[in-house]
Amino acid sequence: MFERTLFAGWGDMDFNAHMRNTAFLDKAGDVRAMFLAEHGFPMKTMAALRIGPVVSGDEVEYFREFRLLEPVRVTYSLAGAAEDGSRMKLRNEFYRADGKLAARVTSYVGWLDLAARKLVAPPDALLHAMQRLQKTDDFEVLPSSLGEEATCRPGPSRTGRPDSRSPDARDVGQLRS
Repeated sequence: MFERTLFAGWGDMDFNAHMRNTAFLDKAGDVRAMFLAEHGFPMKTMAALRIGPVVSGDEVEYFREFRLLEPVRVTYSLAGAAEDGSRMKLRNEFYRADGKLAARVTSYVGWLDLAARKLVAPPDALLHAMQRLQKTDDFEVLPSSLGEEATCRPGPSRTGRPDSRSPDARDVGQLRS
């Protein structure tokens, strides 16, 4: 299970002196970015690939509070995915120091081609990185967000010629340097 321990900071607090609702979304995004960076896809690589994650919706459930400077253990798992990786359901769970579940964020995510401004399937290397996430007990197979083009990924086109907008997944290693 991928997890990181963060802290409830001053900027995370609301008027009621506990962690504000949007701070959970911010920390979920931070942990997702940490996972991508640690699995070969730091922001520099994502920019070079001209692809980025896009959230179409979030569900947040609250169970317990976090107060200022309390540790926040955030887990990251895969609750659903299309076979081509074009659509995912990601889960972050937030635990207090006493081990009690404080909140759960479920995010519905796709991959945006930053040049074409449309949803795409991720390059193979990115898909494989995402498949390393532990699956939740309620994992579900999702439909592709691409319809008939579900097998298309940034990189070589169906004609076999490279797509000039996006490097082929074989080039990811070169982008990391």
